[in-house]
Amino acid sequence: MQTNFTAEQLLDPKTAEAEAIVRKCVHCGFCTATCPTYVTLGNELDSPRGRIYLIKDMLENGRKADEQVVTHLDRCLSCLACTTTCPSGVDYMHLIDQARVHVEETYKRPVIDRLIRKALTMVLPYPARFRAALRLAKLGRPLAPAFDRVRSLKPLGAMLRLVPASLPAASKSGGRGTFKANLQARARVAILSGCAQSVLDPGINLATVRLLNRLGVEVVASPDEVCCGALVHHMGKESQALVSARRNIDVWLNEKANAGLDAIIITASGCGTTIKDYGHMLKHDPAYAAKAKEISSLAKDVTEFLMTLDLPAQERKDLKVTYHSACSMQHGQKITTAPKLLLQRAGFTVKDPAEGHLCCGSAGTYNILQPEISSTLKERKLKNLKATRPDIIATGNIGCMTQLRPGSPAPIVHTIELLDWAYGGPAPAALNG
Repeated sequence: MQTNFTAEQLLDPKTAEAEAIVRKCVHCGFCTATCPTYVTLGNELDSPRGRIYLIKDMLENGRKADEQVVTHLDRCLSCLACTTTCPSGVDYMHLIDQARVHVEETYKRPVIDRLIRKALTMVLPYPARFRAALRLAKLGRPLAPAFDRVRSLKPLGAMLRLVPASLPAASKSGGRGTFKANLQARARVAILSGCAQSVLDPGINLATVRLLNRLGVEVVASPDEVCCGALVHHMGKESQALVSARRNIDVWLNEKANAGLDAIIITASGCGTTIKDYGHMLKHDPAYAAKAKEISSLAKDVTEFLMTLDLPAQERKDLKVTYHSACSMQHGQKITTAPKLLLQRAGFTVKDPAEGHLCCGSAGTYNILQPEISSTLKERKLKNLKATRPDIIATGNIGCMTQLRPGSPAPIVHTIELLDWAYGGPAPAALNG
């Protein structure tokens, strides 16, 4: 794609990066076939190619974001299916991230939208606040239909519908501490405790720790670690995201210096995509660029790490597992076969749903901020999952689990919970009714 940035504009490293990304786009349109919003809405401006035009025009002309641009950029799920499809290697992820920062800095959203977004950034990354908010939200669930009648308040209705009927009890330690290997330790890893996942389903990390300990891996969950920054990062809150990133980098490098770390294990693929990107996010920070790159190199999805441990094959089980690959797993981290191979080795029959490349509509806070598109994508995904006639649905991301559980044709569990069960752990709670 031809660009017309000035030499002065290109002195800014971020602008130069955006220009290089835009120039790689050759207008081929392959991205439109796999973009969930284009497939749903049929609008060129709701395709990656269309958004690239909008971003180019905005940045090239030094223009503030306007309502039209913001409408189409907000509809992007950041699912990154376009990056998997693109034959030219367009780095759409970093372009849309930069555009969202520009929107945040130059566009004044309507007051209700601003307040909702502010509330999300002040609550979701903080487990104690999030737990308290969920308890309060349960009382407000009957109000959801009333919010649906006012367009600007629809996100509140969507938020209330996502509130689970019950919450797992919070552990006294918050899941933090050092968990010794049952055998002679063969490795030592840190595990991301996370924010939303630690409240909605702490059993995921508990299963991870149990399995790793049985396999001879010591696990540490630092009490000083914070949210990875993904939620605010994808809302254009760059400074807030980088504060979290720097905090985690310091925590994990301190762990590595004190007792060594072979990997940083992440059980929420959305978080994993962001932590693996710390090196890029902080590449212009002279104090953290090298540190961030080191942490990104240590970050591993739990299934990536398990593939290095050579788990033994288990007896076949009379259970059909449909694997839902989260977008952040297959498109963000390019992990496509490891989870399925591990499940097969554990004795499960593994099925793939049709249109597995399409997003389920969760996408961080997307199912709150864009409830109508999200709901359409959810129903499409559930239809494809149901067609496989699953006994169980497995996935590697808490956002997808929360999105798909209402209306799911089978129990939805994290991949690691099934693997823990197959290798001597308890059955996942979701399978017990």
